[in-house]
Amino acid sequence: MSAKYAYQHRLARFDDLPAIVDIYNSTVASREVTADTEPVSVESRHAWFAEHTPERRPLWVVEQEGKILGWLSYSNFYGRPAYSGTAELSIYIHEDMRGKGLGRYLLQQAIDFAPQIKVHTLLGFIFGHNQPSLKLFDAFGFERWANMPRVATLDGIERDLIILGKRVA
Repeated sequence: MSAKYAYQHRLARFDDLPAIVDIYNSTVASREVTADTEPVSVESRHAWFAEHTPERRPLWVVEQEGKILGWLSYSNFYGRPAYSGTAELSIYIHEDMRGKGLGRYLLQQAIDFAPQIKVHTLLGFIFGHNQPSLKLFDAFGFERWANMPRVATLDGIERDLIILGKRVA
């Protein structure tokens, strides 16, 4: 555990999946974090969970007193072998824990760990109106590598997608 943060993470287990999905689904209604417009089911996330292998694309959870507080995943970017050194990060925080440093903890851990899984470039795909996430990635030196204007429509409102990137190795 880092002295700077009061959190610890571990690899997610299959029995964590309901809590992972609950946290994810808690963000759907805000129309700020995910392009899903309806909650997802645990069953629909089985294949996604299986793609997160500890040695290549880990999925981490932060747990305290038996409760999952948040999670982070590394995901493949674009799915072609030449991009294997690049990973997309996703961070989702339980609504009771937002704004308490957990996102900062997870992002710092992800940056520090990336070289161990042969990742040299990290990406964040963040809606242009998601100021908390943009500020988080900005604070860690991620740069705006792409602005994709009006590529998502949420409740009839067109939204921009910002791609942030950082070389870590």
